[in-house]
Amino acid sequence: MVYQIFRLNGTGRSWRRGWPATPRRQLTKITFMVALDHLVTSGTFSLDGGTWEVDNNVWLLGDEAECVVIDAPHDADAILAAVGPRRLRAILCTHAHDDHIDAARSLADATGASVWLHPADQELWDLTYPDWVPDRELADGQKITVAGAELRVLHTPGHSRGAVCFHLPDQGWLFSGDTLFSGGPGATGRSFSDFGTIITSIRDRLLVLDPGTVVHTGHGDSTTIGTEAPHLDEWIARGH
Repeated sequence: MVYQIFRLNGTGRSWRRGWPATPRRQLTKITFMVALDHLVTSGTFSLDGGTWEVDNNVWLLGDEAECVVIDAPHDADAILAAVGPRRLRAILCTHAHDDHIDAARSLADATGASVWLHPADQELWDLTYPDWVPDRELADGQKITVAGAELRVLHTPGHSRGAVCFHLPDQGWLFSGDTLFSGGPGATGRSFSDFGTIITSIRDRLLVLDPGTVVHTGHGDSTTIGTEAPHLDEWIARGH
């Protein structure tokens, strides 16, 4: 089920650097505009013998011609509808928990898009897809260009060994997967996770970013680096 879909930039408007919403018929007249589409899909997350119902964010970054999808949870048809007539260049996985990748194979088959994953999450990936491997490896510091925008890969282990975030510094956006949420770190109480490691990742890789950076998360509401940074010591004391 899809709950919402909208397009925004860091100011909440439709296009980068404060451009107002533009009718579709005019889009070809404006150059180098990067749009962010968002939808929420629902399904389950299973690991370590338990299963939970979850709502997942799906982020699509691109323009009128092409885009990438950041995570592919639950509903390939809904994600295809959000892609529309555009070329889907890649499915970028923040990590390999099943609720972030369980629509990846259907989406890749339907579009021909390549699937990208950090190799440290291969063992976790195999729990969902034992007979299918990602097409490309993500690496710390890697740059991925789509629609003129340059995404930078940050390896942020802790929630899983191969967890990554995608940073778009020109736009002031960070796609954090399940590493950082509004209110603290992602969960670390299950296999392949570690609390001390996620704290190090958040402290050294994310909280050093510009405080105005908008953090688009894998579940729930977006936040900013400046909102979350003052609470690091509280998270450490809380221990989860």
